[in-house]
Amino acid sequence: MAAEADSAAPSDAAPGDAGSRGAANGWQPVTRSSTYELVIDAIEERIISGELGVGDLLPAERDLAAKLGVSRASVREALRVLESLGVVRSSGGSGRGAGTFIAAMPTAALTRFLRLHVALANFSLSDVIETRIQLERSSAVLAATRAEEDALAEVNAQLAIMDTPGISLEVFNDADTALHVAIAQAAGNQLFSDLTGAIRTSLRRPIFSSFRELADPGVLMGELQAQHRGIVAAIDSGDAALAAELTERHIRFSAEALPGLKDD
Repeated sequence: MAAEADSAAPSDAAPGDAGSRGAANGWQPVTRSSTYELVIDAIEERIISGELGVGDLLPAERDLAAKLGVSRASVREALRVLESLGVVRSSGGSGRGAGTFIAAMPTAALTRFLRLHVALANFSLSDVIETRIQLERSSAVLAATRAEEDALAEVNAQLAIMDTPGISLEVFNDADTALHVAIAQAAGNQLFSDLTGAIRTSLRRPIFSSFRELADPGVLMGELQAQHRGIVAAIDSGDAALAAELTERHIRFSAEALPGLKDD
């Protein structure tokens, strides 16, 4: 329906006026046959050029449609897509704080992207596991060589949670994920941290399904926790090579122990 709306002039723009207003404000009109994807392109170009940054307010839907020479339906659809990608956030109401802003929410967007594509088998589980190995080996090396005390404290805090007697699988898994993310954060690389969190969350469903197939999940939880202790000890002692090696062994072990982490 958005494509059909694009073929007509936007009802909220005065004829022949959108182009001059757009040029005056730095927005270039797109062709009448464009779709919402071209609106996305126009916003993306301004972000890449540095004209728009995190926290900047986009023009109102009516104004942006006029500036770009497209329908409001196309702008609305483009903003929905960008919001789902974590690029913009919208706040309703009026006054200060209302409107659509450039955002910085990569973790949520990456998590949604990976979760859906893993579920659709667009990324094989073996590919996801191999990617995780390479990513977390690097995080372990960096954490062992340059982590600060407060970052290591967070790593050890998650380790302590998993040592709780009688801990449930849900709490254990959440702390397990938080531990791996904390190691990536200790490495001082935000992209590593976001990707680690996204990959771990995308595997949450197959991990739970696999644990529920085990006769005694507590046995495997204990083995994984022992491996966690070894990784953290290597990081705490600054042994980067050992931390990387133990991290890879741990990920490969869990992938073998949990049948849901294997491709059919």
